[in-house]
Amino acid sequence: MDFELSDEQRLLRETIGAFVDAEIRPVARELEESGGYPDAIVGTMRQLGLFGLLVPEEYGGMAADMVSLAVVFEEISRGWMGIAGIIGSHSLSCWMIARFGTGEQKSAHLPALASGERRTGIGLTEPGAGSDLQGIATTARRDGGHYVVNGRKTWITNARHADPLPVLVKTDPAARPAHKGMSVLLISQGTPGFEVVRDLPKLGYRGPETCELVLDDVRVPTASLLGGTEGRGLQQVLAALEKGRINIAARAVGVAQEAYDQALRYASQREAFGQPIAAFQAVQGKLADMAMKVQAARLLTYWAASQADAGKRADLESGLAKVYASEVAQECAFIAMQVHGGYGYSKEFTVERLYRDAPLMVIGEGTNDILRTVIAESLVSGRGSIG
Repeated sequence: MDFELSDEQRLLRETIGAFVDAEIRPVARELEESGGYPDAIVGTMRQLGLFGLLVPEEYGGMAADMVSLAVVFEEISRGWMGIAGIIGSHSLSCWMIARFGTGEQKSAHLPALASGERRTGIGLTEPGAGSDLQGIATTARRDGGHYVVNGRKTWITNARHADPLPVLVKTDPAARPAHKGMSVLLISQGTPGFEVVRDLPKLGYRGPETCELVLDDVRVPTASLLGGTEGRGLQQVLAALEKGRINIAARAVGVAQEAYDQALRYASQREAFGQPIAAFQAVQGKLADMAMKVQAARLLTYWAASQADAGKRADLESGLAKVYASEVAQECAFIAMQVHGGYGYSKEFTVERLYRDAPLMVIGEGTNDILRTVIAESLVSGRGSIG
């Protein structure tokens, strides 16, 4: 049993950490407040090859293991969690195309996606369907050599930049059970009828755009059906989301670690009654609790990633990691704010942003309430176990 990162993984962590300290931390507050898009940061991420994290080497990607992916997202999220969103859904979509796409689809899309020349996301959520993906209403009707797509998607990260955008649709709305009639279409940017109607205002998670989009009689070539076979869409998406939960858990670890670091630094510098507040037992207890939970969340996340790297089904492990790490991030962000006292409520201090960013991980990639049910069902059925 090895709890250490490999030499390559440590080097990756150091490289990403240096990038975060040099290019993300100095501008995070300004860009977050102004709503400016982080073009310069995106440019460096392209140079580092981060858009090709989960793209096979034959298509110009890094073909990173899942522990390395977790390391990347943890480090970036320590600097600004919003930046992680730019490559989060992109990496998820790239993995899905690489895993399920036809040879033609891989060749057409993966090289440009790996280089960051083009970017992508994933179109799942709808105004009336979030956790219940089988309840989506977007349809794709076959018309000769095209599908005609109609529907609406919301909370789509990278929607304005995605080319193509994998979109979950119902190619057979009458199918029962519903998942047998669900497919994924790779919709190219600029296709007539495909319109991003607005950027959604958000409490946190600023940096990447999160949009609502409309599909109005969008004609998509049948060759854009992911994998070339109808009815596989939900299985493809759920397999990708299993990897996505490791990404979310790692982001949460990064936010939790940053909250701990900020609290420890402030407690060591801030004086009250003639001594640093870190000398007070009440503050020491908060710091100790944060340290224990951050490290537990990190180990749980790396364990889930290592299970995926071993080729094992990791829906239980990724679910455990995502739920626990996200709740640790939310708790640590609040404790860090308490340690800062009144200053923790000020936008001049990083902990205020952490407090706004943390809830996304509790909600995103499957709400924790839903995932607790999934975890329990896996344990009760015997499909998964711990210990």
